[in-house]
Amino acid sequence: MHFTSEQRLDDGVVERTFSLGEIPGVLWTPGASSGPVPLILLGHPPLGLNRMYPRLVERARQATADGFAAATIELPGSGDRPALAGAEEARAGLRRAMEAGGPVGEEIKDALVLPLVEAAVPEWQAALDALLALPGIGGPVGYSGGVISVGIRLALVEPRISAAVLFAGSLVPAAMFEEARRVTVPLHVLLQWDDEGNERQAALDLFDAFGSKEKTLQANMGGHTGVPRFAGEAAAQFFTRHLR
Repeated sequence: MHFTSEQRLDDGVVERTFSLGEIPGVLWTPGASSGPVPLILLGHPPLGLNRMYPRLVERARQATADGFAAATIELPGSGDRPALAGAEEARAGLRRAMEAGGPVGEEIKDALVLPLVEAAVPEWQAALDALLALPGIGGPVGYSGGVISVGIRLALVEPRISAAVLFAGSLVPAAMFEEARRVTVPLHVLLQWDDEGNERQAALDLFDAFGSKEKTLQANMGGHTGVPRFAGEAAAQFFTRHLR
């Protein structure tokens, strides 16, 4: 891990950009702490860190205010990173299916999501190795948001993740439902009831599939970008319970 810049935000949060090989990332830490702090990994959709930065830094400020470090990395095929093989064809197939008003077939879901999961999860694990080796950062670790299938795989295969906040989505391959049944960490799932890009019943079915003994579904009225501020507060309380 190589740090490329550092700045102190107006609330005292220290923001450092880094590169992990060819992978860009950002780390936010509290301005002052008395010892190693827990870490929250901030997931996001594959739209590029620059585009997602305003939302990410808002979430990071919440995490650091609660006494956590927060970090994120650029997803494979996102930002200036090389495109994943077949990604453009998969996105075109998705657009055609949605414009036709019909269901999105499993073949499109698999082509769109599974290569991203396979590529992204090992990179998140490599970032976690490097982040936990830094002074001032310790466990436990939480994962928050992003592509829900990436969160499912990480929660299943990464034992250092103790709890996860997931943003409900319906473009989830059948194979990920099988993995969800084996997830056991505490979960807090956010669902926008009127999300125009997601099928509500599919999101509910996925929540039902999770094998975690402790799982909470918070559903709010509104579309994809209408998540109320208090939903973020509930997610923050969830992490405080499980990472403190």
